[in-house]
Order: sequence, then C-alpha cells, then structure tokens
Amino acid sequence: MTTIKTLPIHQRSLRDLIAQPGLVVAPGAYDGIGARLIAQAGFRAVYMTGAGTSMARGFPDFGLLTQTEMAETAGVMARSVNVPVIADADTGYGNELNVTRTVREYEARGVAALHIEDQISPKRCGHLEGKEVISRKEFVSKIRAAVEARHSNEFLIIARTDARAVLGLEEAIDRANAAIDVGADIAFVEATQTQEEAELVPRRVRGACLLNIVGGGRTPVFDVSVAESMGYKLAIIPGLLLSATIEACDAALAALKSTRIVPPVASSVGETFRRFGADDWNALRHRFNAGASAIDAGSPAVGVRASARGVE
Repeated sequence: MTTIKTLPIHQRSLRDLIAQPGLVVAPGAYDGIGARLIAQAGFRAVYMTGAGTSMARGFPDFGLLTQTEMAETAGVMARSVNVPVIADADTGYGNELNVTRTVREYEARGVAALHIEDQISPKRCGHLEGKEVISRKEFVSKIRAAVEARHSNEFLIIARTDARAVLGLEEAIDRANAAIDVGADIAFVEATQTQEEAELVPRRVRGACLLNIVGGGRTPVFDVSVAESMGYKLAIIPGLLLSATIEACDAALAALKSTRIVPPVASSVGETFRRFGADDWNALRHRFNAGASAIDAGSPAVGVRASARGVE
C-alpha cells in the first residue's frame, strides 16, 4: 500500500496562498542565506532560481547542472525557512521517467512546488536567444507524469512553456492550457515580449498564472502591483538578490583593494549567527549539556574539541 506523506506546515500553505485574493511575490535565492533573508523580510514565499544556482557553482544558465545538484540546493533552502519554496526543475532532466524521479526528489526535500519547462535539453535561460522546444504532445506528457508522481496534491506542479520565443504567443497559451487540462496547478508562459502580451496570458489561460519578472529581460513588467492587476497569482523575481549580491561584492572588493582597510560591519558576529538559528541551537546545547558526557569520561579527543569550542 502506498504511504501518503504528511507535509510540513509551510509546504501545505502554498496552495492556500495561491487560492487567496491577490498576488504571491517570491523573490529568488540560490542558497540558505538568501532564503533566510527573504523570509525574514516578510515575503510569503521563496523562489529557488536555477540561473543563480548555476552561477553559484561557477556556470552560466546553460542547463549544465544535474538534477541532483538542483534538488540538493532546493532542499537546503526548504529546510532553512518556514515559508514555501518554489523551485526551478529545468526540463525535468529527461523523459517522463526522469520527471517522475525529479518530482519525488524535490517533494521529499520539503519543497512546495517546482516548474518544468518544454525546452530541449540542454536548456537556456528563458530570456536568451537560441531556445528550442519539444513538441506540445511531449510537453503535456511530461507534465502529466509530474502530476501523477507527487505523493500529495499540496505539492504544486507549475508548467512552464518557452514556446513564445520559438512558435509564438498563441502556441504558448495553447500549451499552457493543455498543461492545466492534465493537472498542472499553475501555468508559466515565459518571456512574453510586451505588456499587452503579459496582460493576455491570465485572460486566456484556464488556471492560475505565474509571471517571471527579470531585470533586463524580455518582459517589460517590473511593478508587482501591475502584475497583480493583470490577474497573475504568483510573481517570481529570480535575479533580485543575485544582482544585488554581485554589485555589493564588487563594491566591497574594490574598496578593500583601493584602501587596504576592512570596512566596519553593522552587526556583530553573534547577531549575524542569530539570524541563522543560533539561539535554537544554543538552547539544544544547554538542554542536553552537549559534549559534557564525553568530557567527563576523559576523552582526549573531545577535550581538544572542547578547548577549540571555547575560542569560537
């Protein structure tokens, strides 16, 4: 008999968020630090950007990462926050069998939703030239496999189509509707090229729609209030923290190189650690008097460890 998993509270909440009036805004991150900052800033969801995840490993967004690398990052982010994490799953990493495993791997890691696209592998960033897409029939089959692979209906399947750039907006909308018809929860028509096209998608698609807001990208919509007024239910902003991080790091490194002075920081080391759960871990340390039993037993190795801990 198949066991249906009980999902964590933050994962169960995404479907409820989408069902409520208004727009869910999910800024993008690519590690536990970014995910924590987004949640602490008060956003109701976090997006795992595939481009950022790829660049964090030293690669451009050319479909070079494996499913394992992507799922691992998604899991790290999901365990770091108490809000839903929506994750990029590229093309599903193969055919319907690969899609099935991808859904199971992401869901098991506590991710709330993933999106699978119809590009030919290896894929490219949705806002670059040179994309190719699989047939509509194959795309719909992969989405159907994703829907059937999940253990719980609270895990959301987002169907992303990149057909606008290759086959035109009408085909992209038709693909989105076909994906909704086989059970996708949200449609993601990537890289609409005018505001009029962006407005048309929620009116023509028979289900909830996602808008990808990319600075310097194809879609000229950058105001989330405008996206909400168009009827979108979910907006992802993949590059927000990525761009801010690159700019801030460039500035800090340039300043250090020119002045040879390490700039002061606003928060102490202890305050920074507290933003990442130090108080909870210290409570556990005191509750169990962690390490004390081994020290009492006179273990030399543990004694060295305890001494090292004293100078942290």
